[in-house]
Amino acid sequence: MPDAAGSKPVEVFGVASGKGGVGKTTVSTNLSVALCQMGWQVLLLDADLGLANAQLALGVRAEFNLSHVTAGQKRLAEIMVPVRPGLQLIPGASGVRSMAALSVDQTEALIHTFEQIETAPDCLVVDVAAGISPGVLSFMGACTRRMVVVKDDPSSIADAYGIIKVMHQDQGLQEIYLVCNQVQSEAHGQQLHQRLADVCRRFIGLELPYLGSIEADELVLDAHRKYQPVVEFAPGSAAARDYRRLAHAITEWPAPQGVAVRRFFMNRRARGFTAAAGTAQR
Repeated sequence: MPDAAGSKPVEVFGVASGKGGVGKTTVSTNLSVALCQMGWQVLLLDADLGLANAQLALGVRAEFNLSHVTAGQKRLAEIMVPVRPGLQLIPGASGVRSMAALSVDQTEALIHTFEQIETAPDCLVVDVAAGISPGVLSFMGACTRRMVVVKDDPSSIADAYGIIKVMHQDQGLQEIYLVCNQVQSEAHGQQLHQRLADVCRRFIGLELPYLGSIEADELVLDAHRKYQPVVEFAPGSAAARDYRRLAHAITEWPAPQGVAVRRFFMNRRARGFTAAAGTAQR
């Protein structure tokens, strides 16, 4: 909520998955663009540090990435890439072994660098790597909310439950939501959520809210081939419709129930986030 000075806490949500190949980065990028289209000032962090590909999904090129920040060669603001008006990307590294194996202390130090950003956005979307590595859990623990992307596939469901269990039981995290991707219909997505929510309620005592579903749509792959998010490539498609619904659901979120001990923008609030100098390179 806005404070007396007209500012508000930065909404930070992490996007995770138990396994790769479920469309986590596609969700992160399209959701970021959809929120931007609704007037939010959005910063997207590609925190899949070893195999980052958000810049491909958004059709931009980055000269520098987080490996230059961890090496002390660049400040965080210097690697930010303007994507669209109101949307910027912090690119992760791809094929850099050292980045894929950051320690918890190094990850925490990276999170702390977000205090350097002069003006904070309305929201930060953190696209983490798949799985339950210490770095992933550190990033997710620093978010105010967490969403787990799942497909209706036995291994995806099992791994989604695994990361939810670790976040909740081992890390004590709350505010975990489920996004069902590539489903046949909204009803199918709700059924998938209900199955996983029942397991979470029974075995780990967690209420797992349903955030939304993304319908399977061939235009998503067509958009990937054109290096564009589907919400822009095919705004009338079923998937684009669902991403806009997802973005709207996020804007209707109530205030978070708890605050992370360590989090992004710990001492910052949104104050007129502005794009960095330069233009996105197509």
